Amino acid sequence: MLTFYTNPMSRGRMVRWMLEEIGRPYQTVVLAFGAMMKAPTYLAVNPMGKVPALVHDDQIITEAAAICTYLAEVFPDSGLLPVRRGEFFRWMFFGAGPLEQAVVNGSMGWEPAPEMKGRVGYGSMADVLSTLSGHLGANRYFCGDRFSAADVYVGSQIGWGLGFDTLPATPELVAYWDRIKGRPALVRANALDDALMKRGA
Repeated sequence: MLTFYTNPMSRGRMVRWMLEEIGRPYQTVVLAFGAMMKAPTYLAVNPMGKVPALVHDDQIITEAAAICTYLAEVFPDSGLLPVRRGEFFRWMFFGAGPLEQAVVNGSMGWEPAPEMKGRVGYGSMADVLSTLSGHLGANRYFCGDRFSAADVYVGSQIGWGLGFDTLPATPELVAYWDRIKGRPALVRANALDDALMKRGA
């Protein structure tokens, strides 16, 4: 049994997409921000009181990157875990580290001064963008010519960033998002979450 804890206005949308990609049945538990996420019953699942979280039989997995990686590994028939693991882990951790930090810091109005770049894991937003654009300009997907869970996770961040102007629309990022945004699993996932939002979830 897969039990998915989420809110349609959260990073849970990344995991919803991944669940739709693997095509296995799952139960959705929608939690409102605030008291529901901080209730003892949910804190037993995720002491951070945040979504997403996934319970698979007797295992609890939190953090969107970890959940996507776990699902790709546990359900190998989905074809979302590349043989070249080094490349895959590189981009999953890049998304969870430098990209996430750069976008969040930038959205809060903070950018490291040039002389402080060496003390910041991502260096600067310009460094992050150069790395992403350079790679995606030379590769169809994050792991070469094969769509993987890295595209679900990091691709979600790129799509979100382009949609909400937290990432600049470089030609490479726009072309990449155009390649993946029409995937049937993503269309289904968005429809499910958008319906929850309309119902005030």
